[in-house]
Amino acid sequence: MGRMDDKNLNFLTQGLDATDLYIIDALRADGRIAFAQIAQQLNVSPGMIRVRYNRLIEQGYLKVVAITNPLRMGYKAMALIGVRTEGNKMMAVSEAISAFDEVVYLVITSGTYDILIEVVCRDHAHLLEFLTQKLYQIDGVRQSESFVHLKIVKEVYF
Repeated sequence: MGRMDDKNLNFLTQGLDATDLYIIDALRADGRIAFAQIAQQLNVSPGMIRVRYNRLIEQGYLKVVAITNPLRMGYKAMALIGVRTEGNKMMAVSEAISAFDEVVYLVITSGTYDILIEVVCRDHAHLLEFLTQKLYQIDGVRQSESFVHLKIVKEVYF
């Protein structure tokens, strides 16, 4: 599977063994793979895979979700937006922004921007509406810069 090399995994995988990592990699490659198939590849019982899978979920290492393709779902405008805030309002601004349906990703960062968000909109008119009627209306938003996605070349879910 396309697993990261071991030296880069050490700090990420404390408490996980090679079997756990194999299960995670198998599910990343095919989220619908049968436990029996993973068990056969590892020469263990499907019950063991089920127990490991449940533990990975319970401990927060693994979350299984359906990923949609926004472009196929009718959304034609995606953008990454860097937001600068008034320093003492950064957390309140991030909470307000995260409540918007258009926002699919939000991180608080260091550097040029205080917050980076990724938004998905129906079209450019919807993106403009999001910026003017939602984002710029939040108290504490000082400035933003938008980077419209032209083409997604690589998208990985770690």
